[in-house]
Amino acid sequence: MGADKLTKAEIIEQIYPKVRVSKKNIHTILDLFFGELKSGLLEDRIIELRGFGTFEIKTRKGRKARNPKTGDTVQVENHGVAVFRPGRELKQKAWSLRK
Repeated sequence: MGADKLTKAEIIEQIYPKVRVSKKNIHTILDLFFGELKSGLLEDRIIELRGFGTFEIKTRKGRKARNPKTGDTVQVENHGVAVFRPGRELKQKAWSLRK
């Protein structure tokens, strides 16, 4: 049982009636916002959005893994992964979402 997707276009449609800004400008603002998030993460900064959550890059340790196609063992080096930790309120509300 998967969740429905919410696209950027749908977010723009939901924001539009609530503000006196054109859809084009909302799109630009969202693009700039996500661009800043991305830039901050790629500069190895922690992005904290109070009341929502925290984005950061964590290091995943290297390991030996198996290629599922060939069955061969390959070495995976240490690498960065983007992670999100929800804020307290979001975490609490999500906890009871799918009971």
